[in-house]
Amino acid sequence: MKYPGNILEVGSLLPDYMGFIFWGKSARYFDGIMPDLPKSIKKVGVFVNESIPVILEKTAKYDLQAVQLHGQESVEFCLDLKQVLEDDNGKQVQIEIIKVFSVDDTFDFEVLKPFEAVCDYFLFDTKGKLPGGNGTTFDWKVLENYPSSKPFFLSGGIGINEMDAVNEISKTNLPIYAIDVNSKFEIEPGLKNIQLCRDAALQRLYPKK
Repeated sequence: MKYPGNILEVGSLLPDYMGFIFWGKSARYFDGIMPDLPKSIKKVGVFVNESIPVILEKTAKYDLQAVQLHGQESVEFCLDLKQVLEDDNGKQVQIEIIKVFSVDDTFDFEVLKPFEAVCDYFLFDTKGKLPGGNGTTFDWKVLENYPSSKPFFLSGGIGINEMDAVNEISKTNLPIYAIDVNSKFEIEPGLKNIQLCRDAALQRLYPKK
């Protein structure tokens, strides 16, 4: 999300999460005014190989409830961030850590194991030229090899035409926690088509029999 008016339009649909990209090379880079949103919506800051001080600064400035790490962040980096986000009693504050992995047909799920203890969720996106927003869907059959119980976000080129497939994969035993949509719901980078968003929300609420 990028534009305040559009943010409020999409916010009226009450998505569980709303993402804001803090990677300067992105056409969706957010550096504007954050409008007031319903408390039920978790604001997610998307970062690519960013430093912990910058992540903390953006988290405080925009009152983020989650951070999405979309680069080559290491296990050690995630652990350091997790510890920084803990209070004096060692209890993690309510800021979720989502670690992104770019997936193709040869993805090795073994790389996930060291990350299980240092993040709250995984996010699987399509491997492409950019860290994200490539607008293509990977073959979800590779998820049959998912070895973990860690809940994950499913992402990568999901549009209105993929809603039936989304409803089908949601019926499996995979721990799919959320569906991440972006480029296929846009008029231009960062500007969402509110009617498509409404249509998708209705299809998720009332899937075809």
